[in-house]
Amino acid sequence: MDPKKLLIMESAKKSFSLFGYKGTTMDQIAKIAGVGKATIYIFFANKEELLHEIIQSLITEMKTVAQKAIVEGATPFEKLHGALYGILVFRKEHELLIQLAHEVQQYGSQVTIEAMASIETEVVQFISEHMERAIHNGTMKSCDPKMTAFILFKLYVALVFDWEKQNEPLSDERILSLLQEYFGNFMNS
Repeated sequence: MDPKKLLIMESAKKSFSLFGYKGTTMDQIAKIAGVGKATIYIFFANKEELLHEIIQSLITEMKTVAQKAIVEGATPFEKLHGALYGILVFRKEHELLIQLAHEVQQYGSQVTIEAMASIETEVVQFISEHMERAIHNGTMKSCDPKMTAFILFKLYVALVFDWEKQNEPLSDERILSLLQEYFGNFMNS
């Protein structure tokens, strides 16, 4: 990737993290990057396209994190748990994603809603593909992998994010235990 394009993307990521999508201007991005605004337009037509490319790079990063979290020799369920947990920890710790989630709640901007939806779609697709392989290998009962992945993802988000808004955070082991309790019947063990 062109070093200037990468610099612009990193600068935009900083600005979006600090000021949100709505509060970021192309002038701010140019200033942070130390380039003229015209240089940004060589690579990106507008702020929306810039955010889209950043989100695509984050999705790639999240998939890498999820893939690394899948422990060899683990049960299919432990693999799903590892992947989901890796993705959500990444998401929870990444400032840009936190800011975008906040903006979606606060303003409901179409651009940020679409950005967060594309992340969810990719995560559900990633988990669904792992479920399809487990079904094919006979380690998971037949089900609708996409629907099951969606429900599993939503439950995971609820346990990792929503639960701790009013309760003590759940340990990794407790989350795995709860998921096995709710989804264990899908596994052929």
